[in-house]
Amino acid sequence: MILVVGATGLLGMEVCQCLRKEGKAVRGLVRATSDAGKTADLDKIGVELVRGDLKDKTSLESACAGVTTVISTASSTLSRQAGDSIETVDQRGQIALIDAARFAQVEHFIFVSFRDNPRIQYPLTVAKRAAEQRLKDSGLAYTILQASYFMEVWLSPTLGFDVASRTARIYGDGTKPLSWVSYKDVAKIAAAAVDQRAARNATLDVGGPEALTPLEVVRIFEAAGTADISVETVNESDLAAQLQKATDPLQKSFAGLMLQYASGDAMDISTTRAMFPFELTSVHDYASTLLARA
Repeated sequence: MILVVGATGLLGMEVCQCLRKEGKAVRGLVRATSDAGKTADLDKIGVELVRGDLKDKTSLESACAGVTTVISTASSTLSRQAGDSIETVDQRGQIALIDAARFAQVEHFIFVSFRDNPRIQYPLTVAKRAAEQRLKDSGLAYTILQASYFMEVWLSPTLGFDVASRTARIYGDGTKPLSWVSYKDVAKIAAAAVDQRAARNATLDVGGPEALTPLEVVRIFEAAGTADISVETVNESDLAAQLQKATDPLQKSFAGLMLQYASGDAMDISTTRAMFPFELTSVHDYASTLLARA
């Protein structure tokens, strides 16, 4: 049995689908307040639903009972409910889940995290590193996936990249390459890591097939059929000031993520690709699909 924590989230739902397509037995941790449509979708594909919350240690112990692998994709950044915060979910909640998995003698814990830039620290990255360290110290076999920026999130209207209105917000000067990755590919790797012995006790970089600057991404969308895109840049100095001044941990973390984006995040994924040799989604693929739907 594989427990997926964050099962109703963007990434967690995709992980559940990947696992069920392989015929794996999957248990999804959901809350009483989880979206009814999403829980119905999980039930429809054969995911066993179990009530629980990262803020409730007892529920985590019950959820982990009889489980061989835990995959955690949960975060408070994209969606949150009462009592959710970076501290209660991304740090204390993940650590409580790791402790519950160890108590239940789970064999393998797969933690979806994100890349670290030691020069840029903020509450979310501090929480992720604390959870990673607890996992490494737990004695559990672990796989930590440090993913780059999800193209479906960062190249979307939500964060100012709106091809429908032919406008694109870029953080920094747009000249630093990033290894943009599809969340669907991250989900495939997380699901495949269940059976990949070489991924045990490893921290793996997870990015797309090529590192591209934000300005190169804009040109790809234009070449794919979008009319000329108007580019708005947000200066690194303004992001640094926002990070310094913000008092709310979530606002501080978004400023940090944007500043980290502005600094670039090109990665060498050769080790990861050797373990998981399937085709990765390129920015060109994403742009073509998005424009075809439009």
